[in-house]
Amino acid sequence: MNDELTLQEEETPGGLTTQMLSGEIIRVVYENEDKTYTVFRLVDRQGVEHTVTGNIFGAYAGRDIELSGHWESHPEYGRQFRADSYRFLLPSTPEGITRYLGSGAIPGIGPKNAKSIVDRFGAQTLEILSHSSGRLREVRGLGKKRIEQIRQSWQSHSRQRDIFIFLQGLGISTAFCMRIYRQYGDAAAEKVRANPYQLISDIDGIGFIMADRIAAGLNITKNAPFRIRAGINYTLDQLSAAGHVCYPKIDFLQFATKTLDVPMEEVVAELSCAVSSKQIVIIPDHEHGELVFSRLLYIAEHETSKIMVQLAMTKKFAGLRMAQIKTSPRLALSEEQFSAVMQVCREPLNIITGGPGVGKTTVIGEIVRRAKAAKLKTYMAAPTGRAARRMSESTGSPAQTIHRMLKWDPAARNFVFNAQKPLPCDLLIVDEVSMLDCLLAWSLFSAVKPGTSVILVGDADQLPSVGPGKVLNALIESQIIKTTHLSKIFRQGAGSQIIMNAHRVNAGVPPLRNRAKSELTDFYWIEQDDTEKTLDIIKKLVAERIPKRFGLNPVDDIQILTPMNRGSCGTLNLNAVLQDTLNPGLKPHFKIGERIFKAGDKLMQISNNYEKNVFNGDMGRLAHINFREKKFIVMFDSNQSVEYNMFEADQLSLAYAVTVHKAQGSEFPAVIMPLLSQHYMMLQRNLLYTGMTRAKKLLILIGDRRSVAMAVNNIRQAPRFTHLREFMIEKQQQITRLHITALR
Repeated sequence: MNDELTLQEEETPGGLTTQMLSGEIIRVVYENEDKTYTVFRLVDRQGVEHTVTGNIFGAYAGRDIELSGHWESHPEYGRQFRADSYRFLLPSTPEGITRYLGSGAIPGIGPKNAKSIVDRFGAQTLEILSHSSGRLREVRGLGKKRIEQIRQSWQSHSRQRDIFIFLQGLGISTAFCMRIYRQYGDAAAEKVRANPYQLISDIDGIGFIMADRIAAGLNITKNAPFRIRAGINYTLDQLSAAGHVCYPKIDFLQFATKTLDVPMEEVVAELSCAVSSKQIVIIPDHEHGELVFSRLLYIAEHETSKIMVQLAMTKKFAGLRMAQIKTSPRLALSEEQFSAVMQVCREPLNIITGGPGVGKTTVIGEIVRRAKAAKLKTYMAAPTGRAARRMSESTGSPAQTIHRMLKWDPAARNFVFNAQKPLPCDLLIVDEVSMLDCLLAWSLFSAVKPGTSVILVGDADQLPSVGPGKVLNALIESQIIKTTHLSKIFRQGAGSQIIMNAHRVNAGVPPLRNRAKSELTDFYWIEQDDTEKTLDIIKKLVAERIPKRFGLNPVDDIQILTPMNRGSCGTLNLNAVLQDTLNPGLKPHFKIGERIFKAGDKLMQISNNYEKNVFNGDMGRLAHINFREKKFIVMFDSNQSVEYNMFEADQLSLAYAVTVHKAQGSEFPAVIMPLLSQHYMMLQRNLLYTGMTRAKKLLILIGDRRSVAMAVNNIRQAPRFTHLREFMIEKQQQITRLHITALR
């Protein structure tokens, strides 16, 4: 197919109409590597030929097929049928059977042998192959070896066909059928029947909900032990996705019982088995009685606590060598900034925290300068690429993302740098630490060798990490790590209304509105709560007013940040509107489900892909679509070019508008932030504060006074259960007791 062409759907009243098409496959035109996308020619029951496309496995000439889908119009190839679902029917006519057997589907049978076999047995050929293969001796020219090869090939082909029919009968899509067959081979049906919940750990993309639906199709009872065990793990996963590292046991049992719809005593019994088999950890807690952890998250927090306490109590560390380095005479440090710098020379592990404009960057720059003078090997890292680039620009020294610094090894499925092979640096500076979840923190701190000076920089008042835990807050609250709070604002004097208003919000005071419409400033508050008017304002601001007045690129420089995904001013609708506004026209594009991806679109990676070396939050542009190979290329902001198969598009989303949570760690030249009454569920002070501090040169807040006031005054946050602080305190007390005992 032409790389510059794409498919256009025919619109019908009320949208696309599902239609049926059946007939015989006469020729396969194209098939991708994993055989899940196919283009073939089909002749229907009236003898008319059609082109069919879709995610179809096992299409061979001669096979009869029944399809459900809709008609499309390709700009070069004309009218085509896009199949959404299908089922194969074995051919019934001698001509169809001859084409089927001679298509190469059955190893050992070519066109010549196929004709000879069908000439002998006619319409009974497939019955003979399945039940009386010994009669193949009646076909002239077939020897014993060839007959045995044909018999085995037909049996294998029949098993595979039957497996796919069985799996599809359970509502499993073709793509997942293929993944399951690749994993289990001819044992696939047996494995799925025995325990469909095993698919959760064995097959990427299958979770508890899908496995539960498959189990229901197999008439597996709700109180089957393996279902309850899977439901317990699913409950832990759901809680982890909500930010929890652990959860109070009684609340956990109620949550799991409701999810599984079984008596609580059955959940209690299976939970005890999971603890006995060390899949789950339960520990006592003075406030909540008992806390339930998945084993992985328990180890992550427990090991991190030990590492951090040991780092904090180290006596010999690299930072001592910076104590004699004098402050640059060209740099005027405030008293608290100077204190932060000197603290790094006295303590092996430091936290530097504070809001925007308080000089954190200045402090880091001075520490890096001293480290160079002391000949310390310095590594700098941040959770996101944008934050890492900001560190590089502000210090003049290289910085990278934490993932790239630790280096992922796809073969070992682990980071190259770890406890056994620590990072070869004397000084490690990590920015935007509020974004660290407990798993990334464990990987990072495990790779720090004893004696390394570590500086953690972040704003504890921002939103917590997307992943589980509250690492920065727990480290500060433990009071074990030396922490410097910077509070004096420097950038306010340069006229930054963004900085001043962000600090007002953080202090519980509403931002100041513009004094005059003609005043050119870096902060504007447009009072509005009508969603349709807000959408019109955003479109005009992005496409016309901001580029014209401030000279900013509407796609690369302007970012819409919104509290939620749903709603007319949520990311889903905003992205659809802005895609039409900023990337209009019939450009090369492809469709995945209901989502359309066009060449030139602004995209965000929404999950970590270690093999491709791209991570959650990385942003870029869709640079090229290869329709022939069903692939596309994204050019990320880091100038990294990454190739994806089209079925991997679920790892990406349009990024003209993103949630405030997804924007953590990033900074944009201009930010537009709608804050409306429809967002009431998410209106919190730390969300507004975090969104405001993402803007570098221009911030436009769109919202009515009531919604903004609601956000400013709402400091109530849903509890996020974690035990890192308590683990650290326990570890320090344990070490202290050992020292006292040793002295005695």
